[in-house]
Amino acid sequence: FSLVVKRDSTCRRRISFKMTASTSHTEINPLLHLNLPSPLILGSGSFTRKLILEEMNIPFVLKVKPIDEQYIGDRSEGSDPSKLVMTLAKAKNEALITALLDTNNVVKDDTAISQCHAAAADDDHHHHDHNQDNHDKYHLKLDHDLQKECIVLTADQVVTHSKSILEKPIDIQQARDFVQRYGVSPPSTVGAVVMTHLPSGISVSGVDISTIHFKSDIQYANLVDKLVEDGAPVLSCAGGLMVEHPFVVEFIEKIDGTQDGVMGLSKDLVRRLLVELREKLDDGWSVQPTN
Repeated sequence: FSLVVKRDSTCRRRISFKMTASTSHTEINPLLHLNLPSPLILGSGSFTRKLILEEMNIPFVLKVKPIDEQYIGDRSEGSDPSKLVMTLAKAKNEALITALLDTNNVVKDDTAISQCHAAAADDDHHHHDHNQDNHDKYHLKLDHDLQKECIVLTADQVVTHSKSILEKPIDIQQARDFVQRYGVSPPSTVGAVVMTHLPSGISVSGVDISTIHFKSDIQYANLVDKLVEDGAPVLSCAGGLMVEHPFVVEFIEKIDGTQDGVMGLSKDLVRRLLVELREKLDDGWSVQPTN
């Protein structure tokens, strides 16, 4: 999604999102530029993370290993959201790598497939996966080249407000309560990214934070009810809002950070981690020649 800010003839700002798989200029594939293995292994079912990688011109293969996040990390009042998302992103990374390295790991029955789809449904929302069959991403087998060398990327994100971590609302009324709070003070998104190189096991990680400033009248707009009427999956979104939805966009005053960070994957953070990973590999690992 791209955040487009324009001024009309009366100098009023008009803000809108548009879905696109390209940017105004073609980005150089950083994997190619840094001589890193390609394609990337993306351990996420998030539609927006896939779109962001496409915008960055980074080839990727989806391999998803759902985990039970409920008992991982501290979500109590005043807890550190950066620590929580990093803990979750690392747990996802470790679980996926373990599964990828297990030669006997195959999803064997329809029940297991259904469980995987349910676990990832909240990330996919109502979007369709056009790049890879939804069924295939749960078959955790790599082709020959990726078995020799690859990079696994996992991520996690939460919404925070006034020192509280806001997860998916339990009902529509809680979603309304969240939106009321956004009209008083801005929420933030806190996202972590973890990349691990295989077979070296070298890992890099980082956190990105963006803050969304809403107009105060968002609290009087019956926004949640309009979103529900429009079919938006309000109860599947952390904090209760899809900031890319046109109904929400009109209430955004500004974003401190980047729109890609808000959408779940900071491009700047991805680029920085790829450079850091290249430097670490140069310091202590090289591809072993095959006979």
